[in-house]
Amino acid sequence: MITPPLRIGILGAAHIARSFAAGVKPSERVTVSAVASRDAGKARAFAREFAIARHFGSYEALLADREIDAVYIPLPNSLHAEWSISAARAGKHVLCEKPLSATAGEARTMFDAARRYGVRIVEGYPYRAQPQTLKLRELLDAGAIGYVRLIQASFGFTLGAGENIRLSPELAGGALMDIGTYPVSLVRMIAKARPTRVHAVAEWSGGVDRALAATLQFEGGLYAQITCSFSTCLHRQALIAGSNGVIQTTYLNHTSTLPQAALQLRVGTDKDAVDSIVQASAANGFLAEAESFERLVREGPALWSGATPEESIDIMLTLDAIRASARSGGAVEIPAG
Repeated sequence: MITPPLRIGILGAAHIARSFAAGVKPSERVTVSAVASRDAGKARAFAREFAIARHFGSYEALLADREIDAVYIPLPNSLHAEWSISAARAGKHVLCEKPLSATAGEARTMFDAARRYGVRIVEGYPYRAQPQTLKLRELLDAGAIGYVRLIQASFGFTLGAGENIRLSPELAGGALMDIGTYPVSLVRMIAKARPTRVHAVAEWSGGVDRALAATLQFEGGLYAQITCSFSTCLHRQALIAGSNGVIQTTYLNHTSTLPQAALQLRVGTDKDAVDSIVQASAANGFLAEAESFERLVREGPALWSGATPEESIDIMLTLDAIRASARSGGAVEIPAG
């Protein structure tokens, strides 16, 4: 018996929603069955462009559609909790763009709603579904570089002039909440724990951070440094240093070529260390993530490559603490438990 594809509706018609629709189009496991926008004309044009069967002029109308199994939420950060909870109440599973919410408190409320209504809510990080990242986790779990002691992860690009929701404090914008979530989530994935203490500095403008650097301290001696900026050339790079080696990764969302999908590995502690390239396959991150989401919904969390609810809450607690530290200038403790 052939299992029909998971039917996904998209709430919003922004640029990232277009990338998602294009990315998942080749899939036989998931299909975009509907799109909604507060502007009915935008929804209609979006549906026509991507050959989507149905379109709606409100988010509520899409959530009421019984032929939709799940929703993808690419809305501004400040709206993630509201519409994820509304979707859960309507019986829809939720793949929500990062960051999952504006605060850790909102994240907890979202997962409470998921349990109450018997659905899945997960945070979208396409790089987590990439073969490159799966290979990274495999190497770390196998002890390829020994015990991880230091992580450095950065992401930046130049934000163009003009209005942009990334710069809106009302929409939970800023460099940390936009691109800083990637290095923070990568660190949480590798550390398998939340940090106990953070110390951050930032460049503030218009109520949001345009550049930020933070040091994260973990129990057991692991340290991590993350940076993010709207004022640099495009870069995305991480270095993971262990007791017996180093791995470097771009942790890209999309690896369109084999060189982009590779990891740099150094094993050894001195001049005799051996360098090598570990090759992974290239993939569209949205496609890989959506198909992993389908397996989560139908077969359970063991087949989900992305952040668990516990990880997403830890990520939000860390983001909350980093913002507080950057504003105060002092270190902020993150309680255990």
